[in-house]
Amino acid sequence: MMPVGYIDSIYCGSGVDGKGLRCVVFFSGCNLRCPFCHNPETLYKKGSPMELDALMARLLRYKPYFKRGGVTLSGGEPFLQKEFVLALSNSLKAEGVNVCIETNGQICDRSLIEAGDLIVDVKNQEEGDLKEYERFFAECVRCGKEVKITNVLVPGKNDTVEKLIFLSRLIKKYYPEIDIKFLPFRKLCVEKYEKLSLPFPYENIRDAEESDVKRAEEVIKTCKDSII
Repeated sequence: MMPVGYIDSIYCGSGVDGKGLRCVVFFSGCNLRCPFCHNPETLYKKGSPMELDALMARLLRYKPYFKRGGVTLSGGEPFLQKEFVLALSNSLKAEGVNVCIETNGQICDRSLIEAGDLIVDVKNQEEGDLKEYERFFAECVRCGKEVKITNVLVPGKNDTVEKLIFLSRLIKKYYPEIDIKFLPFRKLCVEKYEKLSLPFPYENIRDAEESDVKRAEEVIKTCKDSII
């Protein structure tokens, strides 16, 4: 049978979800409930079922547009839909399309890790225990997989020196030369929560400023230099 995926939406024109211009496929469903999530609709709605051929036909219409970029699988959490992600990735690669997958790094599966370029967003805003990332990054290293690492910087949550050093040590253990890209927390998603009749858990937390990002980068740099 033709594999079916549950898709929330498709956006063509991203310049921040991988190399070059990208078409982004937002998968429905996630194994986490991050209080800063900018796509809550992917958590609580099942999404639209799409067969592989139908999605491929739609994506390939944009191929001239993103030929120097590619397609990014995001969400939600794409790794939850393993069969469909693998089939979609293989089909796109067969058409010469670069595939990038954005994941929370909580599902350690070698075949999915090898399915495309990886952007791993480390979630340390509430949790202090990042042991799941130990397993994930160790498997990435065994696969010879390079990754891009992002982290949503939330004032008062994960911007303390202690948390930043802990994050830095985790990453440098597996990828000594890779920098962490900090994404400043923004409350651009409040209307989405209102439409879903859900409270936004971080409503009373201020937006992160560029100065917050620069400070975090300096802490990480100091930590890296001290390790070296």
